[in-house]
Amino acid sequence: MEVFNLESLFDLNVGQKCHILSILVESPLKRRLIDIGLTPEGEVCCVGQSPLGDPKAYLIQGAVIALRKEICQNIIVGAVK
Repeated sequence: MEVFNLESLFDLNVGQKCHILSILVESPLKRRLIDIGLTPEGEVCCVGQSPLGDPKAYLIQGAVIALRKEICQNIIVGAVK
């Protein structure tokens, strides 16, 4: 399994999977992101995006969650090819 670094969760294309490396936002938003399943080494898959590209939808621990670009840019990921 080859892993490469992306700048942020927002860089994922639809169908691409990744692992969370770090979350660069502060509490309480960071706590909320962890509560919905964005934990270090957790797997996330981009499953869709709006027609204008923001927000994007992600499959996180069995639930589909839409996140806006300003939040996703603070989530550093390593994607699996």
